[in-house]
Amino acid sequence: MTTYLCELAWLPPGRVASDVRIEVADGRIASVVEGASGGDDHAAGVDVQRLHGLVLPGLANAHSHAFHRALRGRTQSPADGRGSFWTWREQMYAVAGRLDPDTYLDLARATYGEMVLAGVTCVGEFHYLHHRPGGGEYDEPNAMGLALVQAARDAGLRIALLDTCYLTGGIGKPLEGVQLRFGDGDTEGWAARADALRAHEADDLVVGAAIHSVRAVPADQLAAVASWSPTAPLHVHVSEQQAENDQCRRAYGVTPTRLLHDHGVLGPRATAVHATRLGDEEVRLLGASSTSVCMCPTTERDLADGIGPARLLRDAGSPITLGSDSHAVVDLLEEARAVELDERLATGLRGAFTTAELLDAATRAGHTSLGFADAGVLAPGARADLVAVRLDSVRTAGGSVAEAADRVVFAATASDVTDVVVSGRRVVGDGHHLLLGDVARRLSGAIAAVS
Repeated sequence: MTTYLCELAWLPPGRVASDVRIEVADGRIASVVEGASGGDDHAAGVDVQRLHGLVLPGLANAHSHAFHRALRGRTQSPADGRGSFWTWREQMYAVAGRLDPDTYLDLARATYGEMVLAGVTCVGEFHYLHHRPGGGEYDEPNAMGLALVQAARDAGLRIALLDTCYLTGGIGKPLEGVQLRFGDGDTEGWAARADALRAHEADDLVVGAAIHSVRAVPADQLAAVASWSPTAPLHVHVSEQQAENDQCRRAYGVTPTRLLHDHGVLGPRATAVHATRLGDEEVRLLGASSTSVCMCPTTERDLADGIGPARLLRDAGSPITLGSDSHAVVDLLEEARAVELDERLATGLRGAFTTAELLDAATRAGHTSLGFADAGVLAPGARADLVAVRLDSVRTAGGSVAEAADRVVFAATASDVTDVVVSGRRVVGDGHHLLLGDVARRLSGAIAAVS
């Protein structure tokens, strides 16, 4: 039994409470008691630890491409010209072409280490880098996916491995070049390989499915991916770029969202990633089906994707979740406030989202979309994920207890995270990763190896 004495804690249904005692047993929260400032710190068999600042539930990074971390700072130079998502993609492909299971393990481990330092306790890895260069299988067909699983375990966080079906290089176009690493031939080939991954599922690993996009999976094969597992998470990139919408309309006569709806992809276990370029009908279809929408604001602005209709989607019935996607920044607090701040830019109005709604997107909703519905809340029975954010840094100092959550969401950064507990195990203490040590050094080495 471990007892955490929290100076302040974010408790359901969405409020700051003082002097909170959280008792943890077997990786789960056994009890939550408010006003417990003292108590017996030396009870037999009880490990008592203090957490300062505001303690949040663990943050869920619902959309990640771990290998994109190697691109940070390398795609911004004016020498690259006035590019777009599509020119950036060529740079991404260059990195994808150089990875093998060993270098992928090193890069993903360091990337996940950065996430944990930022308070992330669960990651949804949208995984399509399956095979050798040229498309041949490794001796272990899931060597690249299993490297991601090992990386997550080494870094101390849970993972939803969203094994991605990627069959075409565009609507009606074959895979070519680096894309050959992504493909399994057809949905039967993809399903056979993904089935083998499910034998590795564990308490810290959910194996889900993903459709890369309507550009990468033909319409007549969408239903096969959607029906692969009726209960597993199902994620898909949707309308990130206007060009995707235009191509889909030309090929099928409908938008990507309508195409996915017509083939049974949308629903409560599905997550539409980005959903940046939507019309009224698409918002209605996503909301009416209770499909989650994962917003990735730092990537969406980095790639000039645009601003998605987050408030309209949530009002229509779509839970909002958050992801760091290409890892231009790894900071779920930044992603959370960006949903509101981008909405202000788009509408000219303030206050579309409450602090409670933004924290829900970063915690409970994200975990649920990844198949860990028992996480993301500080309540008895939930997984014991605790994230302490300091309130005395130059960003967060000043203000009342009642304003603590507002200060964290709208001013704190990943650098203000001091302590992280994942399923009852302390992984970050006083800002240091207790399992990996110097994560910055690991990142430097891993990125240099694939540069």
